[in-house]
Amino acid sequence: MTEQSKLCMCCSKMLRGRVDKKFCDDYCRNNYNNARKPSRINEQIRIINNALLKNRRILESLMSNCEQSAKSSRDRLQLLGFSFTYFTHTIRSSKGNIYFYCYEYGYLPMENNRVLLIKQRD
Repeated sequence: MTEQSKLCMCCSKMLRGRVDKKFCDDYCRNNYNNARKPSRINEQIRIINNALLKNRRILESLMSNCEQSAKSSRDRLQLLGFSFTYFTHTIRSSKGNIYFYCYEYGYLPMENNRVLLIKQRD
């Protein structure tokens, strides 16, 4: 390609200047590179969202459609791949218990490695 026919890799404007120039300005260079390589932040968000959704699916699978609560063991949850590190929010009950939620499904850690599973009411 001749210098006259070289185009910006981002906006396709005619390039002027150095023979090896690929972009017309820093804005186009940054846009092109940002589009090609997802940021680390986006990757972290994807990892966390996947963990939250997996936790939600596990909690949902352990509860019957008509029940608002169920019991399980912490070990069973972990065997299914549940990660106690990730939750969307917490709610403190009037008795002072802290329930951990993954969207509308929650759990309350109890004694003897037991966990109370609940579904938030609409």
